[in-house]
Amino acid sequence: MTRAIITVVGKDTVGIIAKVCGYLAEQKINILDISQTIVQDFFNMMMIVDLAKCDKPFDEMSGELSKLGAETGVQVKCQLEEIFNKMHRI
Repeated sequence: MTRAIITVVGKDTVGIIAKVCGYLAEQKINILDISQTIVQDFFNMMMIVDLAKCDKPFDEMSGELSKLGAETGVQVKCQLEEIFNKMHRI
């Protein structure tokens, strides 16, 4: 299983979750865990996803998520779990 961490941050608007999750479903990316909060007008979501069935290269998929975020007015970042863990190691 190839896992990645996706974060979505920005001003809350209608449809953020639908757009991001819709894209993931189209790419056959399974959401393993998801957490989202809204603090005042700010939206924050973190997902752990399984990329095993995704046919696109990671860089292409990650770039498309970033572009989708920009179109929606939020910042979307995607990191492979291995890289995320190494960056946040004590």
